[in-house]
Amino acid sequence: MGKQFGAKRLKRHKTPDKFERSAVARNRKRVKHEVTRSTSPTLPAELSGEDSSGGAYEEMSYKEPTMYDKLLTKLRSSNKSVADAYQRRQVAEDDETDGTESFSVSEQENSDEETDNDSLGIQEPDMVGTEEQTEDAETEDNLEASDTDQDDDLSVCGPSAVASSSFSKHVEYNLSKTEAEDLSKKKWKYTWEVSAADVSNCKWVGTGECFLKDADRNSNYGLKQKLYKHWLDVYKTSGGNDFHSSRQRWFFSLCNSYRDILHSEKKPFYHKGLEEDSNIMDAYLMHSLNHIFRTSDLVRKNDAKISKHQESTKEEILPGVSFLDQGFTRPKVLILLPLRSTALRVIERLIQLTPATSKVNVEYIDRFYQDFGSEEVEGDEEVEEHLKNAKPQKPPKPSDHQSLFKGDTRDDFMIGIKFTRKTIKLYGDFYSSDIIVASPLELMTKFGKAAKNKESDTDYLSSIEVVIIDHADVISLQNWSFLTSVVEHLNHIPSKQHGTNVMRIRQWYLDGFARFYRQTIILGYYLNPDMNALFNHQCVNYQGKVKSVCEHNGVLPKVLSQVRQIYERFDADSIAEVDDARLEYFAKKVFPKIKDSEQGGIMLFASSYFEFVRLRNFLKSQNASFCLLGDYTDQRDISRARVWFFERKRKIMLYTERIHFYRRYKIRGIRNLIIYSLPERKEFYPEIVNMLEGSDDVACTVLFSLFDKLRLERIVGSAPAKRMIKSEKGVFVFC
Repeated sequence: MGKQFGAKRLKRHKTPDKFERSAVARNRKRVKHEVTRSTSPTLPAELSGEDSSGGAYEEMSYKEPTMYDKLLTKLRSSNKSVADAYQRRQVAEDDETDGTESFSVSEQENSDEETDNDSLGIQEPDMVGTEEQTEDAETEDNLEASDTDQDDDLSVCGPSAVASSSFSKHVEYNLSKTEAEDLSKKKWKYTWEVSAADVSNCKWVGTGECFLKDADRNSNYGLKQKLYKHWLDVYKTSGGNDFHSSRQRWFFSLCNSYRDILHSEKKPFYHKGLEEDSNIMDAYLMHSLNHIFRTSDLVRKNDAKISKHQESTKEEILPGVSFLDQGFTRPKVLILLPLRSTALRVIERLIQLTPATSKVNVEYIDRFYQDFGSEEVEGDEEVEEHLKNAKPQKPPKPSDHQSLFKGDTRDDFMIGIKFTRKTIKLYGDFYSSDIIVASPLELMTKFGKAAKNKESDTDYLSSIEVVIIDHADVISLQNWSFLTSVVEHLNHIPSKQHGTNVMRIRQWYLDGFARFYRQTIILGYYLNPDMNALFNHQCVNYQGKVKSVCEHNGVLPKVLSQVRQIYERFDADSIAEVDDARLEYFAKKVFPKIKDSEQGGIMLFASSYFEFVRLRNFLKSQNASFCLLGDYTDQRDISRARVWFFERKRKIMLYTERIHFYRRYKIRGIRNLIIYSLPERKEFYPEIVNMLEGSDDVACTVLFSLFDKLRLERIVGSAPAKRMIKSEKGVFVFC
């Protein structure tokens, strides 16, 4: 639950019988005219023009109640103070349009030392609808202000310094209804590109104007001063000597632009990419801390100004839209991860990157290590002796598998993290947390409970402003539809009030435009159509988009045996028809060749579980001799199937990419490999092909279509893939 602050407790007034709708509409219209006169950052070129002119706002007057008006009307019967608070806000906005002086967020950030809240006796106002009260110690910490350092904010886009931070410019912008409608149906055009300095075959492309220019080495790169100093110390302690040119500094500047980001070529820590993965993780964690700290600082400074205003005028009315600084609920950052072990890694680093003055105490750290596991303890002589005397184990799994699945591999977790002046509180109530770290599976469980129980809800996702999806490639091998559902549940109008101070909610929250301000950062090892669809349709940040694009060399040289790999292309008119076309081609062109063959050792490899089910049903209909190694096959059935296949008691084995990802089996007895669909993970291709036994009478057939371009590029290389898709020929051979 978000905390609200003020010098005096707001009085509870009697609730009027009805909202004066006409007055509300007039007040909102006048406020809109006032807002259009304020300076705000411009949208990308695609959205500029007549839509952002003064005339556009004339058409935006609210003749009907907004979504939040309807919510307040619904809540009025159960909580009368809500309607009263809303009415007082309308009066405040009306007074402002009559000439009340207001300040912008950037002016507040650059205010003098008078914003130091340590000297102010700020008290918490009555929390209407609050479900539970926090501990006194937490409240005391919250009421104390953070450091009052002065930030030297500089945009990475231009050579000259800018007075306001990227944060303030982003949240200050007032999106019009016309612009919001355009964003919902917009097809983005990538107008610029910049080479990736550290990778020769990759580049960054983006919409709007290019902002990736040299930043001033003497600036804080948009970070708060104390965050910048601490990060610099951590960087130097780890052996770094040129922070300005470092990968983490560069990627932080990318995050600090508040654009949606798709980085689909991030080499993960478990695949010989520990340094690269750690640098990018540091960048997005510092961006998250910067966003949280700036948000809380803005609220505290406004609390101080409101307190002084009330002392001088003896009025409780909030003077101006510049004091609209909050959302419906407190959580602002959501980090989605696939496994508890990855969450452990991220949260440990988050704590390390938090300045010492802000982490004098880390609450519930012991419970955290119990729930998420801890790093191996070095020097445990008993464990080392046990390992020496242990019986020889089975051949080890590949190093990337061992690294990824080291530690707690459960995928059901969710933890709230709350920052106060000197304390980091783990396991905070979700409504009072600043950052939520969770798996898509656990959030789906929460959605299910909320749907069954009216008393529970997931409104803590209503005011998320930064979403980070790390290791999206691993999530895609769990259940991508869960992730899609989580994103769809973000930034909805809440079903309850949750102690919200109506008079402090930003206008774009009330207008239902929060998703257009939400920044989504998607990080993964590879790109697939699902990630593309999420980025293109669910990420609609008004600032624009940036994504990585790479050329691939392929992995064919990693195939050790001299196997003829025959690629056969089939035609499909659309992506909706590709699955039917693939099965039809297999049934007519491939299966007849193996149906009557007496030779066994035929492996059918399918990338997705959906394809696995279709193939299983088809083989059953043909009375084929086959066994299964699927996603949900029992361990005893797996062992039995492997023996049957090796002893030729079953001619065909059906095998999926997902079970290979989790188990990495070495299947014996393969003589004929048919890759029904190419694997998403490029390293799986040589692993599977290298399972073929013998040098004679072995074969490998691969089916592909135009819609498999992304996977094809990663395996055969970008240039050959383009030729194979465009060529008039339909069969290609690699040796």
